[in-house]
Amino acid sequence: MTALEVHSLSKSYPLSNSQWARFRHAFAQERSGTGLWALRDVSFSVNKGEAFGVVGANGSGKSTLLQIIAGILQPTSGTVEVRGRLSALLELGSGFAPEFSGRQNVYLNASILGLSTEEIDARFETIERFASIGDFIDQPIRTYSTGMVLRLAFAVVAHVEPEILIVDEALAVGDIAFRQRCMRRIHDLRAGGTTILFVSHETGDVKALCERCLWLENGTMRGLGEADDVIGDYLSAMMQRERVRDAEERATTKQTAPEVVRTLSGTHRYGDETAEVSGAELTTAAGVHLKHWIAGASAVLRLSFRVVAPLRAPIAGFLVRNEKGETIFGSNTTRENYPLPEMQAGEVHTVDFHWVLPELAPGRYFVSVAVSEGTLDDFHVCDYVEDGIEIEVPSTAREVRGYLRLRCSSVEIHRG
Repeated sequence: MTALEVHSLSKSYPLSNSQWARFRHAFAQERSGTGLWALRDVSFSVNKGEAFGVVGANGSGKSTLLQIIAGILQPTSGTVEVRGRLSALLELGSGFAPEFSGRQNVYLNASILGLSTEEIDARFETIERFASIGDFIDQPIRTYSTGMVLRLAFAVVAHVEPEILIVDEALAVGDIAFRQRCMRRIHDLRAGGTTILFVSHETGDVKALCERCLWLENGTMRGLGEADDVIGDYLSAMMQRERVRDAEERATTKQTAPEVVRTLSGTHRYGDETAEVSGAELTTAAGVHLKHWIAGASAVLRLSFRVVAPLRAPIAGFLVRNEKGETIFGSNTTRENYPLPEMQAGEVHTVDFHWVLPELAPGRYFVSVAVSEGTLDDFHVCDYVEDGIEIEVPSTAREVRGYLRLRCSSVEIHRG
C-alpha cells in the first residue's frame, strides 16, 4: 500500500517583476517556456512504512518538492496524493509564533497536526524532555537560539505519532549529540511503521535510513532506485563536477593544487612505483602543522603523490598505528566513497582527509600513507610509506581505557 504518490509534478515561478504578471502566473495553467522551473515532471511513490530519501545539490528543487507535498505550496501542474496524517520539519521554526512561549507553541503546533488537547497533555512531558530546553519552555520563542528552536520543533513533529514524517535539512543546524538523538528517534519511528521522507546532505544518514532514494538536479529527476546505487551515482557526479570546476580554475589562474613536499621519515617503503608519494602532512583545519595530537580538534591529513604510469582506479589512504605497531584506525578514498578519477603519467595530485581527532591514550603514534590501484578487495600497491609521520599524544591527555575513547552521545538510565 502506498502512503504517498507524486505524479508529473512541476512548479514554476514567474520571472517578471510585475505584481500583475505574478498574479496571472499563479492562476495560469502550465505553459512551456514560461517562468523559472523549480520542478519539472517529477513522479515517484513511497510505500507505507518505507523510508525514502531525497538528495541533490542546493537549488535542485528538494525543498520545493517537500513544501508541495506538505501542502505549503501549490504545484503548477501534476498531483500529490497523501494517505495518512503528515508531520513536516521544513524551514526552521516555521509555524512557531515568536511572541508565544514554547509551551504555547507546542499546543498550537500539535493541535494543527491533529491532536486534541487531552492528547497533547498526555505527551507534553515527553516532548519537553526530548527538547531539553529547561525553563525556556515558558519563554517567548523570539528569545530562543537557533538550536533551541530546532530542538522544540523536532520534539513536536516526532512525538505526535505521524503516519508520514517529512524531515528537511533543518537537522543540519543542530549539535552532534542532538542530531544523533533525532536520528535515533527517526529510526524508532521507522521501526514502528511511520513512513519517512528524508532530505539531507549527509548521504551517510540517507544510506543508513532509507531503502530507496530520489536524486534531483535542476528540478528534474536524475535517479530513482536503491539508495546505495543512487547515492553512489550522485557522489560520483558531484566529484566529477568538482574536478571540472577545479580544472577550469587552474586554467584561469594557471595554478595547481598545493603539493606537500614535507620529507617523510618512513621506516619502510615499498610498491610497484607506478606512483610516488611526494609528501604528507598533518595540520589543523587552518593549515598549521600539528606537533601534538589534540583530541577533538579538526585536522587535515594532506597527501601528495606523483603519477609515474597511468592509473585507472587510484586509491589514496592512510593508517594510524601506535608504538607497538598496532593499527588504531585508517581509511582511504574508496572506503569513504570518494573515488579518484583516472590519472595520467606526470600528473601531481593532492588529497585532503578531514578528521575530528579522536581521544587516544598518551604515547607516540605513526601515520602510514599509501597510493594503490584497484578495488578494496583486489588492489596493488603503487607506493606505501610506513610510519611516514610521527605525532605524540601528550601525557597530560585524559586517561583513556584501551586504545581510544569513543564518547557516548548520551547516557540514559531506566528504572526497573
